[in-house]
Amino acid sequence: MSIFHARKPFLRVAAGLALSGGLLAAAAVPANAAGVVNSAAVLATADDYLGTPYRFGGTTPAGFDCSGYTQHVFAQNGVSIPRTADAQMDASTRVSASSAKPGDLVFFVRNGRAYHVGIYTGDGQMMDSPRSGKTVTERSIWGSNVVYGRF
Repeated sequence: MSIFHARKPFLRVAAGLALSGGLLAAAAVPANAAGVVNSAAVLATADDYLGTPYRFGGTTPAGFDCSGYTQHVFAQNGVSIPRTADAQMDASTRVSASSAKPGDLVFFVRNGRAYHVGIYTGDGQMMDSPRSGKTVTERSIWGSNVVYGRF
């Protein structure tokens, strides 16, 4: 069975240029395979969108909701993740708070479901698109019922 027919519904495609000849190389990676993302690149991309307005259902730099922001940032880094916070949590590899690294996702959970997501920046901070009337910002992780996930 090829990796494209794997049972996991979400695949990530990591693409890059080969150093010799400039050939495009791509590899499909199951969504639950941890450690593929370049966290420095994710944080740099996330930082590029600071100040972008919140927009319910937004998935573009014209306006993001929380999961639209995380989905867009990861897509800009060659990683396809699901659309909603809860689906992103389910597709990620869970990591403990003590193992969380900048570039991981932080999910706010109620009754076992993620209702909000941000990008962990370290030292109890995250970048997120919080709510109507606000913009993408870096701020403290404000809840205690959080789960960390890695792509």
